[in-house]
Amino acid sequence: MPAVITSLGGHVPEHDGKITFYVILCVIISAFGGLLFGYDIGISGGVTAMDDFLIKFFPAVYEKKKLVHEDNYCKYDNEYLQLFTSSLYIAALVASFVASKVCSKFGRRTTLQIGSFFFVIGVALQASGVNLAMVVLGRIILGFGVGFGNQAVPLFLSELAPARLRGALNICFQLFITIGILIAGIINYFTSNIHPHGWRISLGLAGIPAMILLVGSFAICETPTSLIERNQIDQGKDTLRRIRGTDNISAEFDSIVAASEAARQVKNPFRKLMRPSSRPPLVIAIVLQVFQQFTGINAIMFYAPVLFQTVGFGSNAALLSTVITGLVNVFSTLVSIYTVDKAGRRVLLLEACVQMFITQTVIGMLLLLHLKPTGSLGSTEAMVVVVLVCVYVMGFAWSWGPLGWLIPSETFPLETRTAGFACAVSSNMLCTFIIAQAFLSMLCHMKAGIFFFFAAWILVMGLFTLFLLPETKGVPVDSMAERVWKQHWFWKRYMIDDDENDGDKVVKG
Repeated sequence: MPAVITSLGGHVPEHDGKITFYVILCVIISAFGGLLFGYDIGISGGVTAMDDFLIKFFPAVYEKKKLVHEDNYCKYDNEYLQLFTSSLYIAALVASFVASKVCSKFGRRTTLQIGSFFFVIGVALQASGVNLAMVVLGRIILGFGVGFGNQAVPLFLSELAPARLRGALNICFQLFITIGILIAGIINYFTSNIHPHGWRISLGLAGIPAMILLVGSFAICETPTSLIERNQIDQGKDTLRRIRGTDNISAEFDSIVAASEAARQVKNPFRKLMRPSSRPPLVIAIVLQVFQQFTGINAIMFYAPVLFQTVGFGSNAALLSTVITGLVNVFSTLVSIYTVDKAGRRVLLLEACVQMFITQTVIGMLLLLHLKPTGSLGSTEAMVVVVLVCVYVMGFAWSWGPLGWLIPSETFPLETRTAGFACAVSSNMLCTFIIAQAFLSMLCHMKAGIFFFFAAWILVMGLFTLFLLPETKGVPVDSMAERVWKQHWFWKRYMIDDDENDGDKVVKG
């Protein structure tokens, strides 16, 4: 069956194909875009906890941190410190819409190459920063790279993979995000003792995966779907034959051609997204991104060293605890790769909601009862918090983390695919920006209540999944409309035939 999303209904037979070495190579290289995203998530929290970095760029925060009686919950509350972390995500939001156009017009590989250039430039500016403006500018340019990379990589992986392994290969993007977070935690642990430029090393080492992605992006192929969609028919057929490792590709090739013909009739995909029949995948895509961020995961990952210092760990112990949570993150994502095409999407999401709700609530109770504005938790309570954070990360890593990217990449028809996924990416970046910009202030004002805030969101997420999120496991992507949306008790009301009088289509003579 084709690894391509189309708008055609009906049953689609299985197609021949296997996982070739070249496909594995393409998956690994492209997934480095996820590694860079994860590295940034992990590195920023560790860097903002380093004294040398604070002294150079945020002396007021450093002075506040050193005050013995300073409020535990408020010592890192500084809007400029939060801007350092969050500026990347607002840039990624804007870039994702530009990347959507580039993805459609020039292909997934070109989009990834442009993102790689942004990554390299952004890393150089950050690591060599001499003032706050230069560092923030580097973050913004990195944000452009994230916007382009996060737009291209999940689509690239979904289109490259045989459908029976679509979930597992797509989750490689999330796996590499978790590996990036882990590597960042390990690097921060060692560079925190290198004075005064340990923070420069932490930020600058992102240049290694950035260069691997840049060079590697010239070695990978464009996806057959993108080539055929852009009228490069023969090249698309050759590429399909190469990645499937068989000459028996006629059925899949014909399916992709038919999907591309339908997609080319749509002149304005963003306008098409406003049609009732586009509403189910669009709403699901956006809501999943909002929920993914309001689990509180990036609050934990951005500021894990800060959080662990808040509950009483020293600087090095806090960074080591971050490495431990990073390891849990990686191995739990491997669980998702193994189970997603067996247990299904809904089972993983619902189980994780229970797990994350309990851990967030218990963490909130522990801090509410035992962490006062001054002083710290006892060693037992602090260790319990670390264990609970690990259990929480475990639940997220095999559910809302990878599936938040997988489900939107497999549910849009080809004619609105890049536009719809751009809406998903931009929603993710907007929510990430909000959390990154607001978390330290929320921690200061809400104190332990911040964990109850996220627990309430997780409860809403569970209810939404239970009643409104259909299962997509094992459904051919070109049969989503017929076999998923038109069968769902709620979403079927939007699946009307709007082909007639559709101003977004070119009527053939």
